[in-house]
Amino acid sequence: MADRIFGWAAKGAAIFTLLILLAILASLTVSAWPAIHEYGFGFLTSTTWDPVKDEYGGLVMIYGTVMTSIIALIIAVPVSFGIALFLTELSPAWLKRPLGTAIELLAAVPSIVYGMWGLLVFSPVLSTYVQQPLQSAFGDVPVLGALFSGPPVGIGLLSAGIILAIMIIPFIASVMRDVFEVTPSLLKESAYGLGATTWEVVSQVVLPYTKAGVVGGIMLGLGRAIGETMAVTFVIGNFNQLDSLSLFQAANSITSALANEFAEAGPGLHQAALMYLGLVLFFITFVVLVLSKVLLSQLKKNEGVKT
Repeated sequence: MADRIFGWAAKGAAIFTLLILLAILASLTVSAWPAIHEYGFGFLTSTTWDPVKDEYGGLVMIYGTVMTSIIALIIAVPVSFGIALFLTELSPAWLKRPLGTAIELLAAVPSIVYGMWGLLVFSPVLSTYVQQPLQSAFGDVPVLGALFSGPPVGIGLLSAGIILAIMIIPFIASVMRDVFEVTPSLLKESAYGLGATTWEVVSQVVLPYTKAGVVGGIMLGLGRAIGETMAVTFVIGNFNQLDSLSLFQAANSITSALANEFAEAGPGLHQAALMYLGLVLFFITFVVLVLSKVLLSQLKKNEGVKT
């Protein structure tokens, strides 16, 4: 009887979680239906966001969300990998525990603190020592010049992406460190005994053994970056126009638009458009999870294949 009760409880917890997910999806769809009916999929390609004229399009927010998350991953993944590699393979024993604890403590810092620090401290530094030199070096280059155009004021897509990278590094690094540590010592010692270097051990032994955990840690960080609100709101600029592809351009994200406008949005298309943005964010997260599962299945399929 105890086993049956435990089985029912476990099954009920799983079903309850699924029901909550479906309820959230249904609630978002119902709330966003006026905007879905009015704009359809054209909402996803329109850059107009004008509450005065009651005209709405979500491309600016979608672009801002995707770009800041991509920038964050480009910065955070190599740094997190280096941190995890150092803690598991290169760090002296006396430094490993305090350094690992310090990195984990970064995850406990509230996002609004990151946002305030980014706006008041980091943005002036970014403007003076990064944006202005980049404009001077690449301003006349045809393609790179477009990415680094615009006023170097320290807020925009690049600033938001860097702040997000700083926020997700502790999550990715902690997961990578933990999965690196579960690699059997016998495998690593055997590789070292055969003359492998530290990089060869990590790339040929540790990463193949822990690839599922590594991908999971990266997806955890990406999920945090996509859903982050307050830190991005402080430094992205909250600008609802997409007139440039510059990384210095002030922009907006889905979470920032929801945080800034939902309290003041009246019933009707404005509120429905915001809920539509929430629904789009839901599907972006779903797509990320699906892609991670596909990647993991592909990696598993290639196991044992001679290259």
